[in-house]
Order: sequence, then C-alpha cells, then structure tokens
Amino acid sequence: MSLLTNVMDHSLDDGYAEAAARKQAEGAGGLPRTVRAKLGLAVGLVLAALVVTVGAAQARVAAPVVAKEREELIDRIDRETDAADELESAVDELRDDVSGRQQEALRQSGGSDRTDLVGILSGAVEVHGPGVKLVVDDAKEATTGGDGNPRETSGFSDTGRVRDRDMQRVVNGLWASGAEAVSINGQRLTALSAIRAAGEAILVDNKPLVPPYTVLAVGDGKNLSTRFQNSADGLYLNALQENYGIRTAISVADDLRLPAAPSVIVRTAQPRTEKGTS
Repeated sequence: MSLLTNVMDHSLDDGYAEAAARKQAEGAGGLPRTVRAKLGLAVGLVLAALVVTVGAAQARVAAPVVAKEREELIDRIDRETDAADELESAVDELRDDVSGRQQEALRQSGGSDRTDLVGILSGAVEVHGPGVKLVVDDAKEATTGGDGNPRETSGFSDTGRVRDRDMQRVVNGLWASGAEAVSINGQRLTALSAIRAAGEAILVDNKPLVPPYTVLAVGDGKNLSTRFQNSADGLYLNALQENYGIRTAISVADDLRLPAAPSVIVRTAQPRTEKGTS
C-alpha cells in the first residue's frame, strides 16, 4: 500500500515538476506573450515607416536630377535622329548620282540595244514585262528552332519556317528556268546579291526581309512557270509544302515591274577594249 500511496502522491517526475515551476516563475517575472508580440509588431511598423520616409525624401531630392538627365537624353536622341536623317538623305543623293553616272557610262560604251541589255542584266535599271509571281510563306504553326541554326544538309527542318537556303534554291531555280530579272519583297537581285541568314531572319544584301516572301521574276511567263515547277528546285519547294506546311503560291503575270538595284558596284571586272587588226 505504501508503494501505491507514493505513486499517487508523486504522479509527476521531479524533473517535470522543476520545469513547470521554472516556467511559472519566468512568466510571472516577464511580459505576457501577447504583449511581447504586439511590441515586436509595433517596432517593425515603426522601422518600415522610417524606411519609407527616408526613401521618399531621397526620391524627392533626386527627382530634379533625374528629370534633367531625362531631358538631356531626349535632346541627344533628337539630335542623333536628325543627324541620321541627314546622312540618309546624303546617301540617297550619292546613290542617285552614282546611278546617273552608271547610265552615262553605259550609253557611252555602245549602242542603245547593248546599253539596255547591260542595264537589265546588271540590275541597274527598272524593268517590266511578263513573268511569274511566287509567294513563299512560313507554315501556319511555324515555331522557332531550338538552336537557331540553318537547315542541316538534309535540307529540311521541323520548325515550319522558311530558311535562307530555301530562298537561295528558289532564286537559283528561277534563274536556271529562264528568268531575266528577279526581286524579293521589292529588293532587286544582281550578280553580286547574297541571300543569308541572321538568326531567324533572312537577309538580301544585308537588308532583313519579313514573310511572306514575294518573288517576282520577269521572263516568258507560262514557260518560266512550267520549267521552274518541273525543275529540282521547284520539286524541292513542293516537298517543303507537303511535308512541313510551307505555304507557296505561283501565278503567271502579264506585266511585272521590278525596281532597279540600290547600287551596282563592280569591284574587279574591267571592260575589254577591242584592238584593231592591220
């Protein structure tokens, strides 16, 4: 019975009893937990208000400086824009002057028929006549390639986008099929023209083009269209349409008008002078 009496009288361990007594003593000597939480919240709010006040004061002090710098930047942009416009106008004037001198040189080089032919083949003059209109566009659900590289040697891609290599084959196929003058999106092609890629964009003579790509080719319209569609390059374009959704449309036109190339610069070739025979 003494054991049961001891257990009933001392139901808690001595360690638990000491911990409970210590906790009660600490609570009696300090602030209640709710009061401490409220004090901490008040201190935090005061600090936050202080930070906001200091930030607002600094912004108010710096506002005139920022506004002045903004005005100076706008003025600089306006000046540079005006300077760029003046340079562009000067370039246009020089280009017109060069074109006029080229035309004069062509007239002095021979007869009218020869001059006209040289001008057409070099792209130095505007041309018009029957031909073919070919529109090439990306697939409706075209995506951007993961690495941005042009098509691999297989010649195809699963992105549904028209690549520079595709346009190269289209243009070369039209030349081989009998085209006498070719332009892409109003950009006249010459013997020195280059079709390249810069990321996902197609460049013609370093000028970016956007789809759809409209290719105009002056030539014997119906025969030109038939020869191109039956050529390897025409079949290549048809394969892109069937397998990757590239959209194409070709039609024969009675009168196409192609602009002259912006500038035709001969870097290496020299005219051959005929020597008389005795």
